[in-house]
Amino acid sequence: VQLVESGGGLVQAGGSLRLSCAASGSTFSINAMGWYRQAPGKQRELVAAITSGGGSTNYADSVKGRFTISRDNAKNTMYLQMNSLKPEDTAVYYCHAGGAYISGNYYPNLGSWGQGTQVTVSS
Repeated sequence: VQLVESGGGLVQAGGSLRLSCAASGSTFSINAMGWYRQAPGKQRELVAAITSGGGSTNYADSVKGRFTISRDNAKNTMYLQMNSLKPEDTAVYYCHAGGAYISGNYYPNLGSWGQGTQVTVSS
């Protein structure tokens, strides 16, 4: 599976962005997927994950209530709606497909990464 993120940009605090992750490859509909982010000088962290059918999702505590992960298998696309953005949300956001979604946790042991999209939130 090949993944391409889009939708990043510069936004003021309190604003919104919607990231998209377009996948190519016939296995999209059977993969759990996740969004990660990496800020300068920090480790990559899981932001949100979703099961293959979209029935279960999980979020990092820092984004609960503000971000929403979703997917449209017919369009081979996953989304991350980000509302009430804060300067600390500034990071490169990556999507991942093909990991294991177990008991609400996502493990990117295998699968594919996108190239990342920059999100910058100004104060």
